[in-house]
Amino acid sequence: MKLVDSIYGTYTVEPVISELIDSAPVQRLKGIHQGGACYIVKPSWNVTRFEHSIGVMLLIRKLGGSLEEQIAGLLHDVSHTAFSHVIDYVLAEEEEDYHEQIYEQVIRASEIPHILDKYGFDLERIVLNHSCWTLLEQPSPSLCADRIDYTLRDLYTYGHINKQEVDDFIANLIVVDGIISTSSVAGAEWFVRAYYKEVIDFFLDPLNVYGSSVLTSVLKSAVERKALGLDDFLKTDEELMEQLQRLNDDSIQKQLATLHPHVNVRENENHYHIHKTNKLRLIDPHVYLDGTFQRISSLSKQVKKWNEEAQRRADRGAYVEVLSS
Repeated sequence: MKLVDSIYGTYTVEPVISELIDSAPVQRLKGIHQGGACYIVKPSWNVTRFEHSIGVMLLIRKLGGSLEEQIAGLLHDVSHTAFSHVIDYVLAEEEEDYHEQIYEQVIRASEIPHILDKYGFDLERIVLNHSCWTLLEQPSPSLCADRIDYTLRDLYTYGHINKQEVDDFIANLIVVDGIISTSSVAGAEWFVRAYYKEVIDFFLDPLNVYGSSVLTSVLKSAVERKALGLDDFLKTDEELMEQLQRLNDDSIQKQLATLHPHVNVRENENHYHIHKTNKLRLIDPHVYLDGTFQRISSLSKQVKKWNEEAQRRADRGAYVEVLSS
C-alpha cells in the first residue's frame, strides 16, 4: 500500500500496516473528527482521527522507530468515540481519557488481534503496553509523535503555519536514547509558539467552545434520558448525529437546531453565556546541545513567558457571548 500524507509525503508500507489500515476500527476513524463538534459550526475544521493516526505512524517511521512502534502509533486512537473528547465532558472525565479506559476492550473486540497474530506480532507487547514506545507517547511537557502530529496537522490544515515551517521543524528533530528532542533553541521555540496556537487559541476559540458546549449538553441529556447508551458513542460522528436527530425529544431537537455554520459568537468576559476552561496542556521540549538534554524553558526567557501566559489563559478559560444561533 502506498500512502500519501500532506505533511510527511509518500511512503510504501508493509502488508501488516496495510491490513490494519483497512480494518474496521481504523477505517471508522475517518468518521471521527479530531476537534470534536467544531466541524459542525465550522466545516473547514475537519481533520479526522484517521489522518492523525496515519500521521503519527509515519512520523514514528520518519524518526527511525521500529515497525512495532509504528503499529502502536497507527492504532493508538482506535478507541476514540464519536466527536472525540466530547464524551469526556459528557461523563465529566477530568483527565479526558475515556478512550484510554476502553482501549483494550475495543481492540480485543475487533479483528486487530487476528491481523497481528497473522503476521507474527505480539498483541500484548505492541498494543497494550504503550509505556515502552517512547516516540509515540511522553508525558507533558515533552515532545512525542502524538503531540507533534496533532499540532502540526491542525495548524497546517487550517492555514496557521506553512509547509516550509513544518519541514524545517521536522528536519530539526533528533532522537537520542529513544527521546524526541530538537537540535536548536530556535526549533524548540517555534514549536512552543505553534503548540499554544493549537491548545489555547484553537481549543479555546469561541466558536469551538460553543460547538463543544452545546453538543455536550445535547449528549448529556440524551444519556440521562437513556435515549443513548455508551455503546452508541462507538459509532461515527455522522451516525451518532443522525441518531440524535431521530429522537422524539423537543428539548434535544431545539438544542441541535442551534448547531450550524452560521452561529455568531464572540469573546466577551463582561457578558457571556458560556464559560469553559480546558485541561491544562503545557509544552517544554528538550533541546539536545553539547551531548546533554536541556528544557527549552531553561534556555529561553521567551518560552518561560509563553508558558506563564498559557497557564493564565488556561486558568481563565473562554467567555463566550452568543450573538445569534
